[in-house]
Amino acid sequence: MNKRNWIQLLVAVFSNGYIRGFLEGKIYTGSGKYLCVPGLNCYSCPGALGACPIGAVQSVLGNRDYKMTYYAVGLISLFGILFGRFICGFLCPFGFVQDLLHKIPVKKITIPRKLDQKMRYLKYIILLVFVLILPVVLTNQYGMGMPHFCKWICPAGTLEGAVPLLLTNPSLRGAVGILFQWKMLILFIIVLLSTMIYRPFCKYICPLGALYGLFQKVSFYQMSVDYTKCNGCGKCEKTCKMQVDIRKSINSPECIRCGECKKVCHKNAISSGWKGNERRETELICEKKV
Repeated sequence: MNKRNWIQLLVAVFSNGYIRGFLEGKIYTGSGKYLCVPGLNCYSCPGALGACPIGAVQSVLGNRDYKMTYYAVGLISLFGILFGRFICGFLCPFGFVQDLLHKIPVKKITIPRKLDQKMRYLKYIILLVFVLILPVVLTNQYGMGMPHFCKWICPAGTLEGAVPLLLTNPSLRGAVGILFQWKMLILFIIVLLSTMIYRPFCKYICPLGALYGLFQKVSFYQMSVDYTKCNGCGKCEKTCKMQVDIRKSINSPECIRCGECKKVCHKNAISSGWKGNERRETELICEKKV
């Protein structure tokens, strides 16, 4: 594993560090669950120490307690404005799972570019319908919205929550029905596709990635291309598994900021970091010359 994979592993372990939950088949309900982790990580995972941001937003959007709505939406917006989709590349446990699956030596599939670009709009439709509209329109008697994405689609919830709980709670197995079978089918398809296509869930389905992508061009963490150094070899774009047109739009909503393009640039034309760092470095150089 490379350095990024080790960071992903540490984040996944830290996010799901409640070992007792796995041993006893119980969900952690401590104060940590009032906070959202940055990446997609199921609330119902026995080891989860925090809440999933997408699950939290769905639960509070239809709530009459607007303070909770502001809190959940504000926290995700904070993550987005700070990091953009850097979270997808480094801090998302389910993204890490897909990265590992793609390392399996099977024949890889390349989806035609035009079809690929059209399919990427699906995650924005899922964000709009399942995360934003349905939880507001369809609420229970207490004014609480249902987490429709978590209930009907999310494969991370099936892998991290449903499967471990069923394995450790025999009493729950009798309640398994067609919904669980449907979710297992989705998980199976995503797992299979992940071995052949790089991060299919992130590219086409994940509403959290879609949401963070909206902040990509204005986030504090940015990537940039120095066109005075770039010789147009195109090696960066050939390396990019997210198929980003790096020289034209390196801060595309599809970029997960994995840094692979930066590694292969032999001209050191690609840089990444916090806004203002490059300006400060230029000022320091000027001061030294004076």
